[in-house]
Amino acid sequence: MLTDVFESFSESETYQFGKKIAEENEGSGVFVLEGDLGAGKTVFAKGFASGLGITETVTSPTFTIMQVYEGKGRTLYHYDAYRIEDPTELEEIGYTDYFYGDGVCLIEWAGNIASYLPEHYTCISIEREEDKGFDYRKITVKKI
Repeated sequence: MLTDVFESFSESETYQFGKKIAEENEGSGVFVLEGDLGAGKTVFAKGFASGLGITETVTSPTFTIMQVYEGKGRTLYHYDAYRIEDPTELEEIGYTDYFYGDGVCLIEWAGNIASYLPEHYTCISIEREEDKGFDYRKITVKKI
């Protein structure tokens, strides 16, 4: 299991790190995005989408569960599992087509659907550390 830690001191740095992670990813894959409310998951997701060549506005898909964005040669399936109470709801939207397909999946609040995650994915954890400043974020990237 490979682990990297990145320190961000601004929203811009978090955005740019998300962009870099997407640009370095070749092909498809599943990325799990963890962090408390307000930790910076949406900022990271916007940068990640930019790294895939997506130019439209990216928002958190809290009420729709999944948003689809077309990039340059790759599709982003952006999930927000925060409101999923029963993980079988994923079966209703055909999650296997996305998790194991040609696109890139970015999943927020993946703990609610942990039993449905593939065997291998990349976990990105964003943590605030108030003693290091209001905008400080520790971003840990783990390949599982």
